[in-house]
Amino acid sequence: MTVHTAARGHAPDDVVTATALVKTYRQGAAEVRALDEVSVGIRRARFTAVVGPSGSGKSTLMHCVAGLDTVTSGSIVLDGTEITGLSDRQLTRVRRKRIGFVFQSFNLLPQLTAYENIVLPVTMSGGRPDRDLVDHLCDVLGIAHRLSHRPAELSGGQQQRVAVARALVARPAVVFADEPTGNLDSRAGAEVLTMLRRSVDELGQTVVMVTHDPAAARYADRVLTLADGRVVEDEHITPSGRTAALAGDARGRRR
Repeated sequence: MTVHTAARGHAPDDVVTATALVKTYRQGAAEVRALDEVSVGIRRARFTAVVGPSGSGKSTLMHCVAGLDTVTSGSIVLDGTEITGLSDRQLTRVRRKRIGFVFQSFNLLPQLTAYENIVLPVTMSGGRPDRDLVDHLCDVLGIAHRLSHRPAELSGGQQQRVAVARALVARPAVVFADEPTGNLDSRAGAEVLTMLRRSVDELGQTVVMVTHDPAAARYADRVLTLADGRVVEDEHITPSGRTAALAGDARGRRR
């Protein structure tokens, strides 16, 4: 399969454009090349999954394009802003205003209620939460009746739904999800993936998800496969193909 990932400048419908990314680490006397000239554009209002074996560079790619890690060389444009030369303070501002995160470990603050965790990105920026949006997200995610509870009083699936709502509440340019179903059983994981899918279809959200699970990747519009720090496959999934794959996955869970 031909890999169509070269990013020649910033395409109008790309929310992220990464060009010739190289990331190297020192491991003893050896140099490890975690990313090897990776170029890719991430389309706005699409769900992109990044897959590959352990050590392939998939998490490194996400951390770099999300501004959580630096690259050795290359260029990253996120929502119109070149981020590779920004200071830590400037990167923090970009992440706070333009990026939502969903992590495997939920990363909820235990002393806050579910509602307080959800609106935290807005309140930390000095803004006022859009209560209509919060109510809509909580209704869609099925957590409206749990907003006064603290994380310890919620199931793993409920905690991850709170994390998804928190990632969406500030209307970010892109949501990055790092193994969001890794700590969930299959049913809770499918529910969270469905919510991410709906955020794209119903809210026009852009989602980039790193996952080791091929079944989880079938919720996406596009699957990028990495190996040895390079994109080796770029698969675009049609709605009919996605529906068929998810129906088969659902049958497998019921067995």
